[in-house]
Order: sequence, then structure tokens, then C-alpha cells
Amino acid sequence: MRDTALVLGGGGPVGGAWMIGVLAGLSEAGVGVDRSHVVVGTSAGAIFGTRLAAGEPPQELYERQLAGADEVELRVTAAQTLRFLWAALGSRDPQRSVRRLGRAALRARTGPESQLLDMVGTLLRGTRDWPDRALRIAAVDAETGALETFDADSKVPLVEAVAASCAVPLVSPPVTAAGRHWIDGGSRTTVNLHLAADHHHVLALAPIPRAVGPHPDAHQQAAQLAAQGTEITLLTPDRASRRAMGRDLTADARRPAAARAGHAQATALAHTVHAVWRDGG
Repeated sequence: MRDTALVLGGGGPVGGAWMIGVLAGLSEAGVGVDRSHVVVGTSAGAIFGTRLAAGEPPQELYERQLAGADEVELRVTAAQTLRFLWAALGSRDPQRSVRRLGRAALRARTGPESQLLDMVGTLLRGTRDWPDRALRIAAVDAETGALETFDADSKVPLVEAVAASCAVPLVSPPVTAAGRHWIDGGSRTTVNLHLAADHHHVLALAPIPRAVGPHPDAHQQAAQLAAQGTEITLLTPDRASRRAMGRDLTADARRPAAARAGHAQATALAHTVHAVWRDGG
């Protein structure tokens, strides 16, 4: 197995801010999060994973969160939430659950696809080409429910790949790429840890440890990788971070507090991360 992988999960704007705080705190403590061999990103993790892989320093990402930059207007109505829950929880079978969600997303009346692509393009801050550093982006096929991994060899443009990973069912329109329609890469699992199974040392950040529906949570996935011999550190929000994040992970005003809480949590845990993470730079 190759050496180090950084896995960033989904969690909306607020969960993304928490991840950036964690990355900045770990980086300041000497953990080489910006030098892993591969970055795996899902949803919000796809946005910030791309920027990290493209060379944006963790500290700069953190300062932008504190300043309220990278604002995302993501309004989720009660009706959208109810329809999402109905689709995701309508079956105990994971595959049927995600297919229900995909069908609901394809039928939903949302804004134009171009709006999501424009937003993602803005959040990537001019990065439109796949970076030289290995980057894997997770998205789910809306028709089949199958998970797809986009990378530099997939022939899918970077912005489309990241937008597909961020296409929250029933809130954002499915993204068209490679002749298919795609929904949020976190529809099956919020952090696709198995996409790093070919690496020996894995650091994973999961703002939301579990997806809605009958799917394995991040801790179960981490246990599976560990059983296969992977040295893995999984970080999820502690009590202080959960309090700072609140329940509405689209609440833009909470991003600075979430980032600070993630930074504090990472600073306290940096020695633990050092124990299993190896700087493979």
C-alpha cells in the first residue's frame, strides 16, 4: 500500500469550517496534512480537499473561515427536509434507500444546474484544472445509486466533479457529467473511507459521522480498515465543537465559531494524530 491519505467528509458550510479548523490546528502542531499522498473528498470535503490539493495552505483556509469568506447561501426548507427523510428512510436496504433518494432528487424542482456549478467554481477560487497531487472526489449515480470516484484520469472536468459531490438531493439539482446524473457523494456515507483503503496511514475528518438512512457510519468504516491493517485516525466533532456547530450546518454565521472549535480540538489531539500519521511528503 502507498503511504498517507487524507479523507475529508461532508458536513455543509459549518462542517466544512470545522474541518478547516482541524486541519489548521494539526498543521500548526507539525502534522503534515498538506503533504499526504492523496486527498479523498466528499461534498464539503471535496471543495476544501481540492483547494488543499491545489496548494492552498491550511492556515490560509482557516483565516478565510474566521473572516467569513467563502460564504455559501444554502437554504433548506422544512418541506425539502421532510422529502429527504422520507426518501432516505423509506427502506432498510442501503442500496434501495440511496436509489429512492436519487429518484426523488431527479424529480425535485430545484434551481438550475448552472447555479450550483457557478457556486462551486467560486468556492474553488479559480482552480479549474485537476491538481498534480492525487485527488479523489466521490459522487453517487442518481439512477443506480452506485458510488463513483472522479480523479484526474476520469475525463470529468474538476468543477463538474466537485459540484456532483456537493449536489445535495432535493436541495440542489443533480449534476450532469459523463452522460449521467450525480448526487451528493455523502448520500451513501458521509465519509468514504474505503476510497483510501490502498494507503497504510489514513487521517479522516468526519463532521457528520453518519449519513441519513441504513448506511454504515464512519466508525464502522474505520474499524473495517483497521481490521485490514490500516493505521487510521478518525476525528469527529467533540462536545465543544458540536456546541459551536449547532444543529443547522447551513448556518453561515456559525462558521467562524466552528472553525475555532475545530482548531482547539486539533491542538489538543495533535499528539494522538502524530502517533499514527506519517508525513509521507
